[in-house]
This record gives sequence, C-alpha cells and structure tokens, in this order.
Amino acid sequence: MSKNVLDILKGNLIVSCQALEHEPLYNPDFSLMPYMAKAALQAGAKGIRANSARDVKAIKDLFPEVPLIGLVKRDYEGGEQYITVTMREVDELVEAGADIVALDATLRPRFDGITINDFIHQIKEKYPHLLLMADISTFEEGVNAEKAGVDLVGTTMNGYTPYTESTDKSPNFELVRLLSETLTIPVVAEGRIHEPSQAKRMFEEGAYTVVVGGAITRPLEIATRFVQAIQ
Repeated sequence: MSKNVLDILKGNLIVSCQALEHEPLYNPDFSLMPYMAKAALQAGAKGIRANSARDVKAIKDLFPEVPLIGLVKRDYEGGEQYITVTMREVDELVEAGADIVALDATLRPRFDGITINDFIHQIKEKYPHLLLMADISTFEEGVNAEKAGVDLVGTTMNGYTPYTESTDKSPNFELVRLLSETLTIPVVAEGRIHEPSQAKRMFEEGAYTVVVGGAITRPLEIATRFVQAIQ
C-alpha cells in the first residue's frame, strides 16, 4: 500500500462488512460484501473489517488501496473462541490479502491448550510483518495482548465473554479510555456502537480508530430494532 495502513486509519471510521451463512445478505455463489464496502467508502470510511477469506479477497480485489482488517469465524470443539483461532485461518487471510489480521485475544482457555501469547508469537514468527489486531473483552486482556506483541487492541469482545456480559447494551467508553491511557499501541473502539454520537465520543475517549458494523451493514439487525421499538 502506498501509505502506512495505521496512518490511514487514525482518526477515521472502519466499517465492518460481514454476512454469516444464516443471514439474509449471505450469498453462497458470490460475496455481496464489496457492495457494502463500496457504500461505506463512498460515505467516507477509511477502512473495512471483513470475515472469511472469500469476502476479504473480493473486497481487496475491488479496493486494493483500502486498509482491510480480516478475520475468519470458525468454531473449534473444546474452546469458546471463534475469531481466527488457528494458523489455518491466518494463512487463509494472508493469502486473501488482509492488511491486518484480527484474532480472539481473550484469556479464556483455548481448545488446543496453548496460550494466546504463544499463538501470537507463532504468528509473528511466521509472518513478522503482518499487523495483528487483538479482539479483547477486558482491560487486563488488552494489557496482556500488547505485551504479547500485537499491533492494535480492539474492544470487540467486551460484552460477549461470560465475565463481561451485561444487560447494558451501550458501548464501553470507560474501557476505551483506560486502554488509551495505558497502552502505547493503537486502541480500536468496537462493539455496540449504534449511534454517530457514540462513535464521536469514542474518539474523545482516546480511540485511535472506531469500527462500526451492525448499525451500518446488517439490515436485519437494524430493521429488528425499529420493529421492536414500535411494538
């Protein structure tokens, strides 16, 4: 890429363009996510986050200069993690052209018995120039991820691990503020950001960049919120 990936993302919006197999925007024959990415970029977003090598490649083929965070959601029996859990997923994303690879960096026991720190070390040994984003759920996990050698820390998993689940569905501004004050690497605000004002506040709390997904690119989720409010 002509400019440093992180420089492009600083102070700007990343839009998560994902459609899982059970969702209306998933097409088994070809990816619809480049259209979502096109809309997001036309609006002024500077980066895309996408799931699966198929979607990553489809988006990168169309927008090669746009920073792309790639991940692969895949379940493994015996573990709770499902975001880029093994080297298999990392290999797929590198081949597809992801600029940054996101992985579950929570401190929950992994299905393979190794620590997340060991896994990060293995990735860095194989792909020393690959940027890694740690999806974490707590302050302690964020601190650990930086020590383990990742390049960005995102609050993606906050509210989605057993020890962070809450009835409060608002974004965790406090976590972003604490991480931003403590870490020396970029902090990515992600998770439950439904309003533009919330995204703006995340930057005020110190976020390096902000990821918004469902509120922009999941029409089923958006429509459901409207229907439930009306009812």
